[in-house]
This record gives sequence, structure tokens and C-alpha cells, in this order.
Amino acid sequence: MTLEETSLAKSSIWSAPQKFFKQEFLPVLTDLRLAILLLLAIALFSITGTVIEQGQSPAFYQANYPEDPALFGFLSWKVLLALGLDHVYRTWWYLSLLILFGTSLTACTFTRQLPALKASRKWKFYDKARQFQKLALSAELETGTLAELTQILNNRRYKVFAGENNNLYARKGIAGKLGPIIVHIGIVVILAGGIWGAMTGFIGQEMVPSGENFAVQNIVDAGPWAAPQIPKDWSMRVNRFWIDYTPSGGIDQFYSDLSVLDKQGQEVKRKTIFVNEPLRYKGVTFYQTDWGISGIRVRLNKSPVLQLPMAKLNTNGQGRIWATWIPTKPDLSEGVSLLARDLQGMLLLYDTKGQLVSTLRAGMSAEVNGVTLKIVELIGSTGLQIKADPSVPIVYTGFALLMIGVVMSYVSHSQIWALQADGRFYVGGRTNRAQVAFEQEMLDILAQIAPQPQEKETEKAIAS
Repeated sequence: MTLEETSLAKSSIWSAPQKFFKQEFLPVLTDLRLAILLLLAIALFSITGTVIEQGQSPAFYQANYPEDPALFGFLSWKVLLALGLDHVYRTWWYLSLLILFGTSLTACTFTRQLPALKASRKWKFYDKARQFQKLALSAELETGTLAELTQILNNRRYKVFAGENNNLYARKGIAGKLGPIIVHIGIVVILAGGIWGAMTGFIGQEMVPSGENFAVQNIVDAGPWAAPQIPKDWSMRVNRFWIDYTPSGGIDQFYSDLSVLDKQGQEVKRKTIFVNEPLRYKGVTFYQTDWGISGIRVRLNKSPVLQLPMAKLNTNGQGRIWATWIPTKPDLSEGVSLLARDLQGMLLLYDTKGQLVSTLRAGMSAEVNGVTLKIVELIGSTGLQIKADPSVPIVYTGFALLMIGVVMSYVSHSQIWALQADGRFYVGGRTNRAQVAFEQEMLDILAQIAPQPQEKETEKAIAS
């Protein structure tokens, strides 16, 4: 086989895939209908990820999405976990939709938007009178000069280009052609940010008693590249947790006084957080989301203060109750059960037979089984949600570009041509939007060129 034949063979091998890509695949990829379909699918699954609790334990989904009866007749916990609906935003199929949508927008930008922008930037002159008949707005005048029209257009912020054959071309509003490109770039940046956040972000939850230190360990949902985001060289301390109550006894707001500690245990930042007012440090955000009762401090007669843990009881949705057992004899043969609903309400004491023995509040005492039991303090615990999402600046940048592009897209791209030939002056123009405003502008321009038009000058009416 000769060298020429070899080159032809290689060329034929590569030409078939290129032809398929350009003629078959690329038109489908850049089709507006595909983009709309992908956008609707992304919106649908995003709603699913909002409605279905994300990052919970299998036991949670078994309890809330049973097999009988299944939600909508098919959505049980097994189906939910199999499809990855417990972590929608990190599933391969959701990320694939984002990538495909971003690829479609990018391809559309390079194959349609950029060529359209390039074409709009070219200087295109009309050198024949019949060319003006193709324009939506045109006029044939007996008066007027190119120099006069140039001055008028410059005053109206048109960019004017002079031709060599007694003609000119003017345009303004090129930003209107650039706007859709910026919109596409903004959407692609948002999609890229979403993918980056899914890969590198994490969500954790901690229930920490007041006065204790803690490290972020209970990670409930994390991307495959999230390890560098999880704090390792610093920790946290809950200096104090408290609740403000309304006059009727309801919870008004709960607060956590948090400190960030370095490796040496020194405080580097401190802030009191509450709902919708988090603490942020090194890309990690701590939200106030829940509260509980972790323990109680009591004194029996003149003994040292004893700290006992309290456990949350299962009330089947009938409110929250915490309980503990307090021994009243050193051999633990006798004791009382204590129940509490919140940090300020009445505490209930029950004996081993389930009989109510006494009711008291923190700071009060009661005689139980021959001893004086004093409630020194209830220890509250704060429920924190810890979140890191490195994609936030990227997504915000994408939204900013999107808004800028939308505003730019409303700018009209207007074009005007003029030709001076055979004692006649031809003027015409077109715009891509705001047609009525452009018609009025053309009328104003023509009025300045021919302030006293004669009958022949109006033979060719301005039409739209």
C-alpha cells in the first residue's frame, strides 16, 4: 500500500465518526427539546430530594417508608434505598443529568450562540438599492447625506462603520447578543458547582451536652472527596446551652454559646448561635437545629452532687419526655424514676410501683424513701447540624452571571444601513426586539434627515 493510499485509509477511518458526530449526535445534543427535557428531569429529582429526607439511617426509612402500605403503592424503603433516593444529589444518575445538561448548553453555545455573536460583529454593507427592500423598516429619500446620518447615529450611541461605496453600517446593543452566552455560562457554572459540592461536601449531626467539648465525627452524608473538609486540627466546645420561653410556657428560641478550639485547646472564635444564625469557620457551618436533656445533677442528703444521664423515651409522637432512675440507697435497692419534658417545667418523681411521689423544679427538694433529694440542675444538650459545601462560592458566581446575562438579553440589538446612490438616499434597519421603540427611533432619525419631506419622499412608506 502506497503512502497516499495509507493516508486515504486513515482519513476514511476518521471521517465516519466525525460525520456521525457533526450530522447525527451534535444536532440532537444541541436540540432545545432535549435541554428542556433534561431541565424538567433535574427539577423533578431535585424536588424528590427535597421531599424525601436525605442522609438518614436505614432504620429511619424502614420506619417512615414501610413496605405495606407502600407510599404511592410502590415507594417502600427498599425501593428508596435501591434507587439512591436517600442521597439523590450524589447518585450517579443525578450527576449524569447535570453533566449531560451542561454539555448540551456548552455545545449550543459553541455551535449557535458564538457564531451568532461573531456574525453580528461583522461589518456588513448594502451597496444596492434593492437590498433595502428586504428590511422590515426602510425609506427612500431625496435629501440627506452619510455625514449627517453618521452624526445623528453617533448621538444615539450607535457604532458607525463607513463603507467605500457611499454606504454605511451602524449597530448598537451588541450586549443583547452576548446575554444568552452569559446565561449559558452562568448555568454551566451552577451545574459545575452542584457537582463539586456533591463530591466534596458533607453533613454531620451532633447532640452535645452543655459544657462539653466535641469533634465533628457523626457524619451522616458525605461526598467521596469530602475528607479534607472534615475538621481535624480544631474542635468545638459548647460553653452553654439555654432556652428562652414564652409567657405561656412554650419555647421561644434556643441558643448555644459555641467556641472554636485549636489543637492546644485555645479559643480562636466564639459565637452564640440560634435558629437561622449559624457559626461559620474554615468553610464549616454549625446550625442550631435541635435540643434535648442529657442529664441531671442531684444531691442526696449531704452527699456530693451526682450527675446522672437522662434518656429520651419513645412516646409514639405524643411529645418529648426524658427519664432517669435515681437510687436512694447505696446498694441501689431502692430508688425513684424522674421524668422531665423541658428544662424549666415540673419534674415528676415515681416510686417503684409507678405511683407519683412528688413534683418539683430545679433547685427544689423532696423527701423520698427517707432521704432528702434535691434537684441541683438539669443539663441541656444542643442539637447541631454541621455542613460544609465548598461549592457555595461557585454557585453564587453562577447565579450572578445568570442574572447579568438575563438583564443583558433584554438589550435590543439594532442595525441600520444607509446608501447614497443615483441622487437618492436609502436608509433601513431592523432589531431583534422592542420593535415599536425601534420604529419610533427610525421615524425620529428620518425626521432629522428630512425635516420637510415631500410627497415623493414618502412614496416608500415605513412598514413594519
